[in-house]
Amino acid sequence: MSNNEFIEFFDGGKEPTLDSLGGKGASLVTMTAAGMPVPPGFVVNTEAFRTFMHSGLSEEIAERLKGLDPEDVQAADAASAAIREMIISRPVPEELGNATREAYAQLQSRFESEVPLAVRSSATAEDLPDASFAGQQDTYLWLNGYREVADHIRACFASLYTTRAIIYRIKNQIPDEGLCMAVVVQKMVNAKSAGVAMTLDPTNGDRSKITVDASWGVGEMVVSGTVTPDNIQLDKVTLAVIHEHIGDKHAEMVPDAATNTLVERDVEEARRTVRCLSDTELAAVAQLAKRAEKHYKAPQDIEWAIDADLPEGENLLLLQARPETVHSAKTPEAKPKSTGYSSSLGFGSITASLTKISG
Repeated sequence: MSNNEFIEFFDGGKEPTLDSLGGKGASLVTMTAAGMPVPPGFVVNTEAFRTFMHSGLSEEIAERLKGLDPEDVQAADAASAAIREMIISRPVPEELGNATREAYAQLQSRFESEVPLAVRSSATAEDLPDASFAGQQDTYLWLNGYREVADHIRACFASLYTTRAIIYRIKNQIPDEGLCMAVVVQKMVNAKSAGVAMTLDPTNGDRSKITVDASWGVGEMVVSGTVTPDNIQLDKVTLAVIHEHIGDKHAEMVPDAATNTLVERDVEEARRTVRCLSDTELAAVAQLAKRAEKHYKAPQDIEWAIDADLPEGENLLLLQARPETVHSAKTPEAKPKSTGYSSSLGFGSITASLTKISG
């Protein structure tokens, strides 16, 4: 797949940078280059964002934000709504539109028929050590066709200006000048089960353990708190299960063949009371987490999914990896219990409405 001024494919061979690809995008390119099982995709880079915003938007946005009081939520809501509408309704510059359309066609050419895609925000500021931007920008799942994907790329651009993000930046004196957003466009995983894994014990930072949270279907329901996931802890060396709690996985988010969208449905009683990972799958998730930790040379917090469309042994996919900092930075007394912990990864930013812009 070929890169251009605005597009960088995960396997395009270019050295990733945070400034160009944002945190998620740079991580996905790095993991692909390391040979990890990442679903294919590309990043609409920050040069694309700048090209889009320089069509007069930056000045209009600055005017809307001028003198805004972070304590006046109603005013921030109004500014957010106006700015986001400006962004999603603004025509895309021709050269950017052509580049994105060509990248979409190249990605789809890898498959026998057109596949659904995920579109995920990848802000350049999301992994700053002194600020936490987690959950402030949007992710959209199971998008079909170029038009939906293109519209939701703009929606990700617009999510830089959610009410929460606007207030956060004002309160923390983070200037809007130079603010950039990249957007990940990636093959959607038809997840039989999914979740997160940490290469330590989040209760005390013990690096001899691996902790896995897992539930049926797409992993958003794990961290959103909609379901109580299975929580399993393993010995990092032997991969023996130290303890496990089978969660009440009463619902799952899965594709609906009739509408070709993701829907939430009840999980039948028989599957609620059993672990959603086989022993083989659990060991594979743990090994994948260890592999990420070895590559990055630091404890990792990963997103993973088991793809129902792929054969056993090839169906475990890595969706994201980042250094674990939330729990290991705390003292043991301050750390929460591990059952059903909330990951610092992107699942928490997935919008409740999969095709509607949310703040």
